[in-house]
Amino acid sequence: MAATMKGTVAVEDVNVTFEDQQKINKFARNTSRMTELKNEIEAKKKSLQNLQDAGDDLMMLDDDALLVPFQIGDVFISHSQDETQEMLEAAKETLEQEVSTLEGRVSSIQQLLGDLKVQLYAKFGTNINLEADES
Repeated sequence: MAATMKGTVAVEDVNVTFEDQQKINKFARNTSRMTELKNEIEAKKKSLQNLQDAGDDLMMLDDDALLVPFQIGDVFISHSQDETQEMLEAAKETLEQEVSTLEGRVSSIQQLLGDLKVQLYAKFGTNINLEADES
């Protein structure tokens, strides 16, 4: 009988205070926000790659007098190759800055989540799971 009791672990009954619940809610909100930001970064990086590909294709054009359509909003406007190349570069720079800003926000959220994890695991131990699901 003593051998079977060795394997069981007693689960502590920890009281959850209002402050603890606020920390848990803050953790959940920030985890959700971080996921949204990561998805947004991924989409912007895909757009950045598309702009890079468009720039590469534009460089391969032989005819300098050819007008190249460039999308602004829902409308395509024809420009010279040089103007289109400049517009592509400006769009790429803007997207790179946006990605950089979003990555900075993700980094600050990760730091906040790390601090909250330490605090919550210190109080609740194994009674709380703060790890992201791998699904």
